[in-house]
Amino acid sequence: MYIDYEVADKIATITLNRPEAANAQNKELLEELDAAWSRAAADEEVAVILLRAEGKHFSAGHDLRGGGPAPEKITLEWIYQEETRRYLDFSLRWRNVPKPSIAAVQGRCIAGGLLLCWPCDLIVASEDALFSDPVVTMGIGGVEYHGHTWELGPRKAKEILFTGRPLTAEEAEKVGMVNRVVARADLDTASRELAAQIAEMPPFGLRQAKRAVNQTQDVQGFYAAIQSVFDIHQTGHGNALSVSGYPILVKLDEMKAKLK
Repeated sequence: MYIDYEVADKIATITLNRPEAANAQNKELLEELDAAWSRAAADEEVAVILLRAEGKHFSAGHDLRGGGPAPEKITLEWIYQEETRRYLDFSLRWRNVPKPSIAAVQGRCIAGGLLLCWPCDLIVASEDALFSDPVVTMGIGGVEYHGHTWELGPRKAKEILFTGRPLTAEEAEKVGMVNRVVARADLDTASRELAAQIAEMPPFGLRQAKRAVNQTQDVQGFYAAIQSVFDIHQTGHGNALSVSGYPILVKLDEMKAKLK
């Protein structure tokens, strides 16, 4: 089990619980996480969903080791199918759950970690939180769920992608990606207090407010952009597959080793 789930006071708390791997997302973790989102969405006693993580880091992103073919046997077709379901479809489904959601983020939130917090309606970050998408160093133009432009604005999105440097919690708050920045020790309390405040609002009003904002983004092109940029992302995999040994896995190993 990589996900903990509990409901109390109308709040469903979903906890990433793979701290020994910096909550890297293997197949099992993502399947359990999607099931937890679906459970919270269907539960009439749940008014707000709170996503949090155990350990030092929120998520080190995708864990591509295990559960698939050997590097020399990986095909673009296999990658496309796997990433469509577990990354693109999951993130879009979580975004559109008709209940308010909050992500509480601490430590590193790297690449695929953004696919967990960006679909949430609000983000509370600890002062030590760092958000990054360094996959340009792997020859890919950004992670599968391309919320960068919407979350950061075009120029800041390009800076973060072009340089691979992490965005601090303070910077993220300034550009509107993060709602609140709190001390690390206060992260759980602050996120739960915000969830409790929202849980007292009328459920139908909350649902309609969320739908209004999401639909406005979709009319502006959000959904179409997410879909089209996903295909651009796949060309990066195609290019990587042309190099012996699929070097993306090597880069991922190097990145995760620095978190231990």
